[in-house]
Amino acid sequence: MRTLRCGIAGCGFFAQFHIDAWRRMEGVELVAAVDPDLARAKKAAPKAYAMLTEMLNAEQLDIVDIATRPETHAALVKESLGRGVPTICQKPLAPTWAESKEIAALAASAGVPFMVHENWRWHPWYREAHRLIQAGAIGKPITYCFRARKRDGLGAEPYRDQPYFREMPRLLIYETLIHPIDTARLLFGEVTDVYCDTRRLNTAIVGEDLAYLLLSHEGGLLGSIDGNRFTEGGYYVPRDGSPPLGEATFEGEDAMLTLTNDGHLLRNGEIVWQNDVHTGYRGDCVLATQRHFVDHLRNGTALETGAAEYLKSVAVMEAAYLSVERGARVKLEELMGGIS
Repeated sequence: MRTLRCGIAGCGFFAQFHIDAWRRMEGVELVAAVDPDLARAKKAAPKAYAMLTEMLNAEQLDIVDIATRPETHAALVKESLGRGVPTICQKPLAPTWAESKEIAALAASAGVPFMVHENWRWHPWYREAHRLIQAGAIGKPITYCFRARKRDGLGAEPYRDQPYFREMPRLLIYETLIHPIDTARLLFGEVTDVYCDTRRLNTAIVGEDLAYLLLSHEGGLLGSIDGNRFTEGGYYVPRDGSPPLGEATFEGEDAMLTLTNDGHLLRNGEIVWQNDVHTGYRGDCVLATQRHFVDHLRNGTALETGAAEYLKSVAVMEAAYLSVERGARVKLEELMGGIS
């Protein structure tokens, strides 16, 4: 098996989890890194560059991993795909719906493998929940609720790990709740309608930091996503010491699955799956996400979050913001009409 050569663009806060995962993956070598701060790039990989163009000119790469801020994604994706290099790109895909559609169109026309790095659907507890639901463990699904929490949005200087969050006009849904939106699609299929309401609790920021979403799925299932960056409580606490992000319940005609605060899954109160993954970031979901991309490159397996597919999750997010503006339910066909 030939070792794949990988280069990463961006060596900031969350990129560290990408870097750790690439270093631990068999059959992949992280050979180069790009960051305006060359010292950070040098810590990440043997070769360091200030710009993606420099890295692509100097290195023969099999993978480019884009882990930069979302406003840079469109230009970087265009460059890497234009060079014919398979590319994986962090979410959020882009700051606007128009840019997100442009990236998806570019990926389709380039004929080069492209995937969005959406790691929540690769949390092992959600993979197991998906298996159980598909196997009929709860009977016909009726409803669900994701409760996403992270207590880092308080005070005059919130979001210290990623302080640029303070200036983002879209925050909670864009940066955090896109995760359960995408996971809901994995578990229960496509969304048809969205109703959303938001609040900005901390006046030191620009965007929203509390939101409630009501999602209607094909077949009539109704689910909710309840998120804020102010509170925490009995939610799953990762063994890596990072703050908890949430809990979930999935209810059907026959039973209810609950994600507990220690990462186990309960069916009607009894444990049916125990979380024993204590390496990497949140169940090693970053490694699982990147391995999925590598499996596609090696074996041709279908990409779960290719650009066209992930655009459906972005559309749900966009519909949520439209719903807030209008104070009304938004149908997904308004956004996805004409997009194949």
